[in-house]
Amino acid sequence: MKTYQHLFFDLDHTLWDYDRNVSESLQELYEIYTLKELGIPTFEKFFEAFHAVNFKLWDWYNIGKIDKINLRKERFPMIFSHAGGRVDAIPLEFEEDFMHRTSSKPHVFPYSKEILTYLKEKYRVHVITNGFNESQAKKMKSSGLDVFFELVVTSETTGHKKPDVRIFEYALTELKTNPEHCLMIGDNPNSDILGAQQAQIDQVYFNPKGKSIALTPTYEIRHLRELEQLL
Repeated sequence: MKTYQHLFFDLDHTLWDYDRNVSESLQELYEIYTLKELGIPTFEKFFEAFHAVNFKLWDWYNIGKIDKINLRKERFPMIFSHAGGRVDAIPLEFEEDFMHRTSSKPHVFPYSKEILTYLKEKYRVHVITNGFNESQAKKMKSSGLDVFFELVVTSETTGHKKPDVRIFEYALTELKTNPEHCLMIGDNPNSDILGAQQAQIDQVYFNPKGKSIALTPTYEIRHLRELEQLL
């Protein structure tokens, strides 16, 4: 085992429970805005449409096909259209309400805070995320994760998105360190694992569902508690 000095964590789907927090927010929005009256028959239909559209938009964002402004502008019109709802009737504040509600949710993956408490005594701990500054900061504060991190690097700050090696190089420069002293921990095979590999940084693939991937990460875990055995 190498002697690491810096640990880089992904945020969404690794520490912050994106799926649970988003699901709660969408359920609230479906009821508050009575979306059944706007042509979306069930919450399940709305939820399915959100996942189909949102992941596509984030894929586009990650490859530079769409920017932050247009991602947020297009998201719910595309979701309503996918779900058979009335696009012309989407409340003006819907996107902002979604962002506020979701970012304010506190749910994290099991053992997130416990493992960060353990690791913070031994390493310098940071975040590298493709999310936007305001929403990621709010997520960390609302969930109590903000107290654990020294450096938070976002794609919005750097102008580069994982797996682009430049977002990792930005972190290395800010910390005045080298790749061999760092370890990236994340759930996304492309942005987290491939990105870190391209930056010559070791990786921990957080894989709670046991998915098969084409890459070979340095380490693989199914539960965050397993980091205690690695580190």
